[in-house]
Amino acid sequence: MNKLLFIAFVLFFAVDAHAQDWANIKRYEDDNSKVPAPAKGEKRVVYMGDSITDFWIKSDSEFFAGKPYYNRGISGQTTGQMLVRFREDVISLKPKVVVILAGINDVAQNNGPSKLEDVFGNIASMAELARANHIKVVISSILPANAFPWRPAINPVAGIKAINDMLKAYAAKNGFTYLDYFTAMANDKSGLSPNLAKDGVHPTLEGYRIMEPMVEKAIAEALVSRN
Repeated sequence: MNKLLFIAFVLFFAVDAHAQDWANIKRYEDDNSKVPAPAKGEKRVVYMGDSITDFWIKSDSEFFAGKPYYNRGISGQTTGQMLVRFREDVISLKPKVVVILAGINDVAQNNGPSKLEDVFGNIASMAELARANHIKVVISSILPANAFPWRPAINPVAGIKAINDMLKAYAAKNGFTYLDYFTAMANDKSGLSPNLAKDGVHPTLEGYRIMEPMVEKAIAEALVSRN
């Protein structure tokens, strides 16, 4: 087999594999099978998200250590992909709380252009699936970003603000806990400063250290909420 044919062969099967598991349900399939039933009184939390969640446990493993926290972030994912895998990666684990942090990759058009209302709708659908399964919900704002290194032609500021406004209003109307990372972390250009995210999108350890007490406060609020 010549070199060009071999490359084409590899690319074909890589694309075919992605098409067969668009939502990457296989990523956590084995891990999920090993998760035990919740212990009595356990306040299990699943973190559902994209690379910002995925990289969190790698950047600050101590935050997750010894806690009933399950990280189910997958780098690059859009809200549609998360919605497809929500049952396997959240509901099946029987948490008390799910923390949803999503939307930045939709704004970046990782899977092509998306209507902002559809991005919001995917997050709302995850929240409603959780509620139907007696799981408390924390809806996180999209983090600040004023540019994407991998999509330099896109200015994300207006899209992020619009989705965050929809999420905040939706959470208030439906009794979900809203976690406003944006206000706490945005600089005067509606982005993340280099100390919080070297590439302007993915938090540094310092960035995650700002997020950690905020998310734990939100989880505590969700646990005592009526919804």
